[in-house]
Amino acid sequence: MRNTSAAGAVSTLTHVALGASKLEPLALNGGPKAVQWPADKQAAVTKWPRYGAEEKQALSTLLDNNRFYAEIPLLERETRDYFHAPYAKAHCNGTSALISAFFALNLPAGSEILAPSYTAWATTAPLHLLGLVPVFVDVDPRTACFSVEDAERRLTAQTRAIVVNHAWGLPCEMDHISAFAKKHGLRVVEDAAQAQGAVLQGRKAGSWGEIGAFSFQMSKALPAVEGGIAIYQSREAYERATTFGNYELPSSFPADSAYRKYAGTGFGPKFRIHPLAAAIARQQLAKLDRMNAVAAQNASSLNQRLLELPGLAAQHVRADMQRVYWSAHLLFFDAKRAGFSKAALLKALEAEGVRISGAPYDEQHKYVLYSEVKWWHHKPPIPEHLPGCAQVNASSLRLPLFREPAPELIDQYARAFEKVWAHRSALARS
Repeated sequence: MRNTSAAGAVSTLTHVALGASKLEPLALNGGPKAVQWPADKQAAVTKWPRYGAEEKQALSTLLDNNRFYAEIPLLERETRDYFHAPYAKAHCNGTSALISAFFALNLPAGSEILAPSYTAWATTAPLHLLGLVPVFVDVDPRTACFSVEDAERRLTAQTRAIVVNHAWGLPCEMDHISAFAKKHGLRVVEDAAQAQGAVLQGRKAGSWGEIGAFSFQMSKALPAVEGGIAIYQSREAYERATTFGNYELPSSFPADSAYRKYAGTGFGPKFRIHPLAAAIARQQLAKLDRMNAVAAQNASSLNQRLLELPGLAAQHVRADMQRVYWSAHLLFFDAKRAGFSKAALLKALEAEGVRISGAPYDEQHKYVLYSEVKWWHHKPPIPEHLPGCAQVNASSLRLPLFREPAPELIDQYARAFEKVWAHRSALARS
């Protein structure tokens, strides 16, 4: 799972670092901690969301002038420009954006949608509300993203669409997914909640499929505390999705619209974004690429040292991809190659002052909702085992994202790992 050219070796630099680290006992055994930054300084570097004078001024101006709802079309216009998309509709959260996207597909009840199991509940759980059925697909263990190879095995006569999740800010291989979808006549929806601003072959994540949905929840790359948006490549899908959750907007559609007649009622739900969230989102959109670049540069700086250690790898990033980061800096740990256990690693790094988690991420097929037929047109097929998902969760390590330049802290984190690796023989015996 390494993605460096030195797949079977440790660099000279790392040998030097490991040799130096041997002079110090592990913090577990009474030695000094490698990470000396105090908690408050670390919290300042990792703080997210980050709001400043622009957001405060935007909210203050709105509260003074009461022109609240003007913010929503402005956000939608700026989103269209950013993604080079013909249509955009803001929603009250990313989940409502996804529900609207699935409604926009206008699929018959019982249609099956290929979906990764390794994803948040909002990608798949709402499907039952529309009579649609998820078919869970494995992920590539190198990327934690949708596996076309596994999807091919799960096609049925009822398969009508695909929804993908760009996991942890890494774009799925949308060129391969798009080709697979075209081959089988499938519609494509992108859940890009974790990857706003990521790019593949010059096209942003969310703009490859027929519809791309995004979240503005406070952990996301573009945080407005709550909120969401979706971009649409066709007028039909945009108008149908908009009518679903916005009773007041069909009257603004052209006279030849099939959905204009539903003005005043829509189709029942109300998914309008809060105007204050829209105002925050506009300011964050203007900063998105810059903030993404800071987190990515810091992660890259740390990885330059960590990926020299045997048994550590990052998500595989193709040369034609520009990834972003959501929520955490994800690494994979191969205990066999490292020579000691993940449990021992976590214990040792935590003692050194590293903030780290090895907890598993959601696998949707394991939740009870999908096993109860009463909620579904027909029961979703539940796979006995998805080896890619299992491997990703068994090997995952999550480090914090550093949101401002912090070379000293990055160095201390790297030295903590190098120190632990220098003692790996002892850790293997513990």
